[in-house]
Order: sequence, then structure tokens, then C-alpha cells
Amino acid sequence: MAIAIASEEVKALVELAKEKGLETPHTRREKASICEIGKKGLCCNVCSEGPCRITEKHPYGVCGLTADQIVAKNFLRHVAGGVACYVHVCENTARALMNGEVKDERTFNEVCEKLGVEKKPEALAEFVIKDMNKPRWQESEIVLKLAPKKRLEVYKKLGIIPGGAKSEIVDALVKTSTNLNANITDMLLHCLRLGLVMGYTALRMNIWMNDILFGVPELREVETGVGAIDPEYVNIMTTGHQTALQQKVIELAGKEEIQALARQAGAKGVAIVGATCVGQDLQARLQPPCFIGQCANNFGTEPLAASGLIDAVVSEFNCTFPGLTEIAKKEKIRLLAVDDVAFIEGAELLSWSPEKAEEVARKVIEKAIEAFKERKKGGKIGSVKKAKIGFSERFVEENMETILKVLAEGKVKGIAAVVGCSNLVSCGHDVLIRDLTIELLKRDILVWTAGCTAYALQGLGFMSEEALSYAGDGLKAVCEALNLPPVWDFGICMCVARIVTVAEMVAEKLGVDLPDLPVVVSAPQWLEEQALGDGAFALDCGFLLHVYPDPFVSGSKLVTKVLTEELPQITGGRLLVEKDAVKTAEIMEKHILEKRKGLGLKV
Repeated sequence: MAIAIASEEVKALVELAKEKGLETPHTRREKASICEIGKKGLCCNVCSEGPCRITEKHPYGVCGLTADQIVAKNFLRHVAGGVACYVHVCENTARALMNGEVKDERTFNEVCEKLGVEKKPEALAEFVIKDMNKPRWQESEIVLKLAPKKRLEVYKKLGIIPGGAKSEIVDALVKTSTNLNANITDMLLHCLRLGLVMGYTALRMNIWMNDILFGVPELREVETGVGAIDPEYVNIMTTGHQTALQQKVIELAGKEEIQALARQAGAKGVAIVGATCVGQDLQARLQPPCFIGQCANNFGTEPLAASGLIDAVVSEFNCTFPGLTEIAKKEKIRLLAVDDVAFIEGAELLSWSPEKAEEVARKVIEKAIEAFKERKKGGKIGSVKKAKIGFSERFVEENMETILKVLAEGKVKGIAAVVGCSNLVSCGHDVLIRDLTIELLKRDILVWTAGCTAYALQGLGFMSEEALSYAGDGLKAVCEALNLPPVWDFGICMCVARIVTVAEMVAEKLGVDLPDLPVVVSAPQWLEEQALGDGAFALDCGFLLHVYPDPFVSGSKLVTKVLTEELPQITGGRLLVEKDAVKTAEIMEKHILEKRKGLGLKV
């Protein structure tokens, strides 16, 4: 059975790949064998006696672990893995800042003042790295200084103020190893502790340091989509999340000497094709002549690579799909990893460091130019769409009174953050993202987005005037008056941190706690462990969090009950697992109306 795909453009690319005999995630998913026991979190493989698979006939592992304990251990290990990924990204951004220049003085000064750090780039970078490397028994200064006071009281009462980011991750892995921690409460509390590491250190500090280095995104209209790619250019596609590692490639590609080299090879010039989260971030911050815009989210990268339009893929993080290896062989694409965490089979490793950034960037571009000479060039594919992007904390701060006014009047009932990855299991590629967004908009709920979800909505026209046809009367009137789309793009997936920062600003303005706000969060097509770390942060904040599919916890009635029924009395947050877009939107709307009632707002 063919996988459903929301975008006609991606459908066409997948079909083109099929005609060439190339596999993509969409065709591999049709043939995949999925472990139903593993999906419930009921498989344990951390010792040689296993893997132990828990069933009704066999309710214990060899060591005596129950289904509840195995699910809790697996969940904690997944959350730790996801948080580790973004801690890595944040550490590299700090390295770049240590050797970089301040572009946005306002953000730099504000962040240094919040953290009590000397106003020098290297001082801020050193502070972040030192905080990450603290032992667990020394509380994270980043969390203590950034978490809102009302939330901090909750975290202290629960005993979940984390120590150093890396030590929290290490001890999570220790706890979940063989014949160690089997206390379900402790493991779930450790997930919440890791959520705070994720939200305040790995996400927020990374975003702020990027803002300092490259400038805060500004509201602008951009062109997006595969139709913007000219096959006569040397086209370098990005994959990853680490803007600091790709920045020099962009800068160098824009120089006349590099463009001249490309022309000597028979090309019109060099162009950077945005894909996955790093492309989303570059699009929000930069408009150099060589950057043509965002053209794919995670599951769109392989079909795009198979299109005959791409010469090189420069990777520094996920989503760098291993399936690119076979496509690259047949399409003569150079795979270039600038961070060994994204070093897939068939790639060449050109390790980035702040000191070697320009040297590495030059090698990337030179290799792409060589590949251009061999590429079998196809014609233009797809269409170009316009999108209004570049929303940020600064935009919301400058328009706070207007936002509060339309919320108070009820023209906009509340905010839904629809964020994160895309996957193929949530009804198909970008399908649940699209359907849930439509259902929310018709209920006069403003949608804020970030990550691969953002490009899905961007490519489907939700960040332009055409999306107003989905909006309810109140939301439509507000958007028309402000000349804004009904979906606001906050950028890269790590900009979940921006959305929470904005929520904190609103809560402070109203004098309430985060769980009191008419705000809901959804990762309708989450894919990776990072999303589980993000989710832990959302639950820390006290939000209703919708996800699909189940995050491997349904095999435990106890863990499921804690996350879906008991957590509201602990942090205020609650997990909702639901596949149906209409039912999800109804639950979200009901939650938002209850929060409005609690604030004394019109319902």
C-alpha cells in the first residue's frame, strides 16, 4: 500500500525516484517489518540474556523486570539520547561563539545580563560549556537563572533541578543499564529533569547564541519550494541543525571568486539549497544571493537528492538519512560530512572546527563544483511558493499588546504550537500535520510552528494568504488586519525554545503560571529521540502535549496513567496520544476554553 503524501511536489519527486529505480523512505516504509512489541516499549536488550520481550504469557524479563519497569527504563534512555543530541549542537555553537563576532548586540547584552556573565563572547561561551560539564550534585545555573519563578518553585519541590547536562545524560544511561535502577517514579522524574536540560540549555542557549552570531530572524516574505532550484547551478543541499557549521559555506559561496570558479566549470554559479532544520534556520536569518530557500523537510531529502538537481549534500547532524548513500552513488552526488556525528556510509569527512571553518567550507564547494561536471542534469521541477516567515520573541514582544488584545476579545481563542519532525506513520508524509492545522485554524486557534513541521506547512501554503480560507471568522479578521498568515513560522525545530520563551513572556505579563495559559503543544508527526526530550520539556512547562504515534509507553498501564492522568497534579502537563485530527483539535479547543475561563476571559 502506497504511503500517503500531503505535498504534490514531494509525490512527484518520489515517483521520479521510483522511475529511476531508487528507493526513498516512502518505498522502504511500505516493505518494512515493524516490531509491535517494541512499539509498546516492551523489549529490553541491555544484557546478554535478552532481548526479553514482555507478553501476557511471559510478564517478566530474566532479571525480574516488569513491563512497567522496562517501559520506564526504555523511555528514560530514549529521552537521554534525544537530549544528548542537542547538547552536542549547543556545545558546537558555544565553540563557534568563542571564536566568533557579535552580530546582535541587543541579544548578547540581554543574555549576559540574565546569566550574570561578563559581556565578552568567550566569557558567555565558557559559561555555557562549564555549566554543561558540571557534576550532578552542582545545580545548573542556566536552569536556575532562566526558568520562571513560578515554575522554579514547582521544579524545586519535585527535586528535578538538574546538574550539569552531560552528567544528567550519563547517569540516565547508567540507571537504565543492566540490574540497576528499577524505580519507576525515579526514572520518570529523571525524564523531567532531562527535559529542563533540553529546554534551557540545549535549546534556548543554542538559539540565543545563534541569534548573537547571525542576528535575530526578521519577518520577511521568501520564496520556497523545489521550483526555486535551477539545474544549471552547482547546487549544494544542507542537512542538519548546526547553523554555525554551515555558515562559512554560505559566506564563501556568495563570494565572486567562488561564483567564477563555478562558471568556469560550465555552471551559472553556486547555490545553496536549504533542507531539514538548518535550511529552515538559514532561511529565517539570511538572504544572500546564493541561498535559494528551503526546499525539503526530513523525509523530503532523499526524493530531492534523487531529482537530478543536487551536486553535493553537506551534513553536520540529523536528519541525514543513510538512504542517501545509494542515491548518491547513482546520481553522482558528493556526500560531505563536516561533523562525524553525521558521517554516513559513502560520505567524506571534512571535520569542522572554528579555526578550520573557512578551509572546510572551501573544500565543500570545490568538491560540489567537481560533482556538477558529472551530474546528469534534469529540468526544473515543481513550483515556487511564497511564505511569510521570521517570527521571533522580539516580534511578539513588540506586538504584545495587540496579541493580548485579540486573545482577550476571543477573536483568537488560543495558541497551538504544532512543531517538530515529520514521519510516515502518522497517516503519511505531513498528512496529520496538515489535517490538524486545518482543524485548529477553523476553530480560531492561531498556530505557531517550528522545525520540519514548519516546512511542511510552508510548502503547503499555510504561511501565505491562501491559508486564510481555512481560518475561522475571528482568526481570519485578525490576520487580515495585521497582514499576517494564520500560521507563524518560528524557524528550526530547536525554536521550540522560542515558543516557550514567548509563552513565559505572556505569563509574566498576565501574572500567571505557564499551565494557566490557553496554549497547547503538538508534535503530530514526531520521529526522533530529540522530540521526546522536547516533549519532556513541554510536560515540565505544564502544557497539554499531543503526540502521534505513542512514544513507546503503551505497554505499561502505570507509565501511561502517570503521563496522561497523574501528571497534571505534578507539573500541570499532560500527554495526549491521538491519531484523529478532528478528535485532537476538539480536545485541544476544550482545553484552551477551560484555560480562558480560568483567566476570566470570554469563552
